[in-house]
Amino acid sequence: MVPGAAAVTAVDAAFRPARREDLLGLPAAVAPRLLGGVLRTLVEGEEVAVRLTEVEAYHGLGTGDVPDLGSHARMGQTPRNSTMWGEPGHLYVYLSHGIHSCVNVVCGPEGVAGGILLRGGEVVEGTDAAHRRRPAARTPRDLARGPGRLGEAVGLRHPIHDGIDAITGEPRAGAVARLELRIEPLAAVETGPRVGVAGHAGTAAFPWRFWVPGDPTVSAFRWGRGAAEAADPQG
Repeated sequence: MVPGAAAVTAVDAAFRPARREDLLGLPAAVAPRLLGGVLRTLVEGEEVAVRLTEVEAYHGLGTGDVPDLGSHARMGQTPRNSTMWGEPGHLYVYLSHGIHSCVNVVCGPEGVAGGILLRGGEVVEGTDAAHRRRPAARTPRDLARGPGRLGEAVGLRHPIHDGIDAITGEPRAGAVARLELRIEPLAAVETGPRVGVAGHAGTAAFPWRFWVPGDPTVSAFRWGRGAAEAADPQG
């Protein structure tokens, strides 16, 4: 982290539409590039834009040099995770705890499973629509702070929006999604273990969580089941 680094808002940066080639690398390499970028959705006539402040990378079976046991695709392709194996730039929308729709950006070459979970962000446009979708949010920072909240704020739902294309903006089930990247990537990025991932995959051996240092919309860290013990060789 750069000392004294401050959060960067959307109005401070210039953006361009994301291209498939931007997302062809493996998730752990691509993920920091998404920070400061913007996910825009238009769902049932209401537009919301979220500046991305926190993301996590997940690799699938055979992706990269180290098996990622924290990934939905760790055992191979299934009906649930098939979007992760597809063309980069589509969004893998899955259901967490049977309640929350969480949004991932698919990356890596087609046929190589990979996803970047959008863990947190700041709603920079469409605040009223986000509040209607997230009436429990007490403050603006809580509208998209955490992956389930972000999914609710942008209005994307499992299973109807799983696979929506954020590069072409092709509509799916009444929704349109667009991913925009900063022309100049953020210089200050923090990295560490992923949130709530069990065992070894949730330790510093996988520093695949990336966030904007000092940003209030970044979610709180918590260990996954057995991860703290796995991180401590004396545990």
